[in-house]
Amino acid sequence: MQVKRYILHGKSIRSLDDLYDCLSRELAFPDYFGRNLDALWDILSTDMRGPLEVVWEEAEASRSAMGEDFERANTLLMDLERERDDFRVFFR
Repeated sequence: MQVKRYILHGKSIRSLDDLYDCLSRELAFPDYFGRNLDALWDILSTDMRGPLEVVWEEAEASRSAMGEDFERANTLLMDLERERDDFRVFFR
């Protein structure tokens, strides 16, 4: 099965809301997505078919703008990578 790769552009992700907007658009989240980290976990861990790769380019720009929220999102994505065999995340 072919891997679906999604690119996040770090310079345009300056908040969790920006991240939710970007992921919702790129991965075609359902309308009921709750726009919080718990809902993000639920969608990515159960509703999205893999294999998936998320590439967060210019991640340092997001880290600088988002601060602790970047770390929380990063932790979620890394935990998800450990949880799912068919999900990978890359920070560039």
